[in-house]
Amino acid sequence: MNYKTIKYEVADKVLTLKLDRPEHLNSFTLDMASELVHAFRRASEDDAVSAIVVTGSGRAFCAGMDLSVEGNVFGLDESKKPTVADMQREPVVEGVSDTGGQVVLAIYDCKKPVIGAVNGAAVGIGATMLAAMDIRLASEKAKIGFVFEKIGITPEACSSWFLPRIVGLSQALEWVYTGEIVGADEAKEKGFVRSVHLPEELLDEAYRIVRSIAEKSPVSIALARQMMQRLSALDHPRKAHEIDSLAIFYASQTDGKEGVAAFLEKRKPDFKSSASKDMPDFYPWW
Repeated sequence: MNYKTIKYEVADKVLTLKLDRPEHLNSFTLDMASELVHAFRRASEDDAVSAIVVTGSGRAFCAGMDLSVEGNVFGLDESKKPTVADMQREPVVEGVSDTGGQVVLAIYDCKKPVIGAVNGAAVGIGATMLAAMDIRLASEKAKIGFVFEKIGITPEACSSWFLPRIVGLSQALEWVYTGEIVGADEAKEKGFVRSVHLPEELLDEAYRIVRSIAEKSPVSIALARQMMQRLSALDHPRKAHEIDSLAIFYASQTDGKEGVAAFLEKRKPDFKSSASKDMPDFYPWW
């Protein structure tokens, strides 16, 4: 795909995925949605990518949905009358399925860790897509807002699942009810972002984290990511035990052998596995 609204740049096994409509504060469009879905799926199977850093061009991360388009600004087909059964029947219902949710589900399914580097305003979908990322860092200039109720709509992009898991139900409800714009320091205090940085140091810190990830086994990282995301939501630890057992059983016979040998020999491991080709047969288990 020839991307028009994002930039896809790989260097030193790190993908920098940049929302790239700076003249519109990187506001979200249907084209951006399809390009982001494509980019996350592409990176998931790209062995040149160990981890992903997502940021914005210019002074914003993402100022939410572009509300200037004609018709239904969310690209929804108002002639339809969808039901819960319709939504459960197909993974994507054209003209109904929330485009932000499609992006977030592509992030969720990705085999590679995703780090959000919030360089400026992140509101609406700009905030909810962050909730699906593994680690979030913010510039001192970042402003984050779940502003849906201000324009009479509801939270989207699976944020009703992600946000309470990050900041707790009460804080999630307060942010959604009020639509308050919060600064970087409050976002850190409430646990939504890991750390706050000078604007010129934000990406350096994000790259420091992903360089550490790039040294690890790509198969074990992919497994760990999906295990943490999915198993933590189950209703009994026994279900996690089943998958944990399979994961370590197979990992111990491949990259695990190299990891143990490197530890005993006091050297860096040289992992040979590939997340695109060497995932164990039980993956995916869901």
